[in-house]
Amino acid sequence: MAVSLILATIGRTQEVARLVDSLLAQTDRRFDLIVVDQNPDDRLAPYIRMAQEGGLDVRHERMARPGLSAARNRGIMLAKHNIIAFPDDDCWYENTVIERVIRTFHERRIDGLVALWVEQAGNQTTQPYTLELAAWRKFRGGNASSISLFLDRTRFQALGGFDERLGVGGWYGAAEETDFVLRALAHGARLEHTPDIRVHHAYNEQPVGDLCVVCAQARRRGRGTGAIYAKHKLDTYVILRGLIAPVLTALPKCLQPRWLIRGLFTSIGRLEGYVRWRMTE
Repeated sequence: MAVSLILATIGRTQEVARLVDSLLAQTDRRFDLIVVDQNPDDRLAPYIRMAQEGGLDVRHERMARPGLSAARNRGIMLAKHNIIAFPDDDCWYENTVIERVIRTFHERRIDGLVALWVEQAGNQTTQPYTLELAAWRKFRGGNASSISLFLDRTRFQALGGFDERLGVGGWYGAAEETDFVLRALAHGARLEHTPDIRVHHAYNEQPVGDLCVVCAQARRRGRGTGAIYAKHKLDTYVILRGLIAPVLTALPKCLQPRWLIRGLFTSIGRLEGYVRWRMTE
């Protein structure tokens, strides 16, 4: 039993070094790293060499057309091991992650596990739980970001991988992992949240930077969520709640208008994604 890590990357450099450092520090080396490189240059060469010189099993695959879901699906086709994972280029693992993932898969009859995204969890006390379809269809029942997913490769491929219409680089610019989890649970997959396996990710929920860029990003990501509403035929009240929630949750921060503006563009994106998916997909 071993893990294939699929790293779809574009634009970043130093962040990749931090991820590689965390992989070199793993207490269990039963993993390989598949780098799906969407950059037009050789900026990753020093970090790939760093990983190889540190003894990691690395495969470097180039991909000309950027797209997160397509890149990850390509990486899965190259995976050698029976567990797959999807670290982002700006995340990093605590040094027992691989060891604990392999042990958990060995000891428990599961199709996948959801690690703890440390920064997202904050100071909350998080207990283990099994993901449930009914709760997920209400956008309840816990978080499962792609960086925290460790999945049985055979089961994942049987479900068709990531929907390449969804995710960063596409018009529906997010929610590919939510779509996958919903499909997996609908097909009876057993996914467990395992908080003693800890993944870190550069995370800042503040709407910082150029406001036009912040709003454009919120709108693109919102389209992905709206697509989920339509694709999975979620209940009307769940959809309505999702359309108004970004604005309502920003109201307590009304003295910081950037929050409210970003929330408005998130709602616009969700509505756009829902309508377009219903009409065209």
